[in-house]
Amino acid sequence: MNVLQILKIVAAVGTIAAGAASIISPKSAESFTGLSAVGPRGVSEIRAVLGALFVGLGVAVLVFRSPDAYRTLGIGYGAIALIRVLSIALDRASTSSNWISFISEAAFAFVFLI
Repeated sequence: MNVLQILKIVAAVGTIAAGAASIISPKSAESFTGLSAVGPRGVSEIRAVLGALFVGLGVAVLVFRSPDAYRTLGIGYGAIALIRVLSIALDRASTSSNWISFISEAAFAFVFLI
């Protein structure tokens, strides 16, 4: 197994860990993302969209370990990073957590796409 394969596995595990944190503790996701869940429906959205989707995508990459699976997650992270950096500029949302997220998402996109 080469270094790139190891990085892809680490990024997939990181994706799963981030999703799992949102499922297990939606309040911690609220504090980092700035999203506020108003009522049970909002908590459900955090668990489902920020949690289960990322867990599912990360698991799929680990199960299939195919170039198409890696590229799919890489394109997803690339789209997230692109919109985040546009939002930072357009919405004047230059916060440390936004920049940390952008750097992480861009790095994961790079790892999955190379």
